[in-house]
Amino acid sequence: MWRSGQLLSRGLITGAERVIVSGGAASPDWHTTSRQPVGLAPDPVTTPEPVVQVYGARCSRWRGYFGVHTWIAVKPVGARAYTVYEVLGSRFRRTGSALAIRMRAPDTRWFGHVPELLAEKRGDGVNALIGRIDKAAREYPYAGRYVVWPGPNSNTFTAWVARSVPELEVDLPPTAIGKDYLGHRLTATAPSGRGFQVSLSGVLGVLASSVEGFEINVLGLTFGVDPYFPAFKLPMIGRLGAARFNGMETHKVALHPS
Repeated sequence: MWRSGQLLSRGLITGAERVIVSGGAASPDWHTTSRQPVGLAPDPVTTPEPVVQVYGARCSRWRGYFGVHTWIAVKPVGARAYTVYEVLGSRFRRTGSALAIRMRAPDTRWFGHVPELLAEKRGDGVNALIGRIDKAAREYPYAGRYVVWPGPNSNTFTAWVARSVPELEVDLPPTAIGKDYLGHRLTATAPSGRGFQVSLSGVLGVLASSVEGFEINVLGLTFGVDPYFPAFKLPMIGRLGAARFNGMETHKVALHPS
């Protein structure tokens, strides 16, 4: 108990320092910011095993004070490049469909912001997960809509795929505004695909699961507690406390979880 409290206190200090230093994480000039890879993704040329990664990074301009953009990257066994699945407001405005499926480096900066690796799966069984990710992405029901708040947006998409592939065990951050948008539904599994969630159009709701812990959504802003890896979850700031283990190791994947 003492150790959990110590980790939580240390996380609170680190999180506060991060917000102060970043000034809320908004880019001063989003037109010229770097989009270079940061080295979080294994080199596909020298990594024959299949890889799945889920990323999040602060949004551009004023939106970066409040939220993150999330995306999913996959590399099937033997592939020499990554395929990235994401939803983009800019693509929706150009084409009428927000869904983007394309080959690119998965760990590039997002309008200058360094991405965070939210989950990773590698090795045996992952190729099957990649097939299910592709299927879920192509069945995303809101590709013809994009709304920054309360959704559907990029985080709605990532949550949709994560619910379909619960083996990823994705704990989307509280700054992933839109993850709780369920359309006309009131109930679903939590975005991780575990537990349960009740949400009214993404603006009011609760969820509980063995991955996310307990969260309350008020006007799209998430407040929560993770009792498993002790941490608070707060709007704008994000996660404060112990980092959650997110599967970043090579291991076999159970294809039929209970």
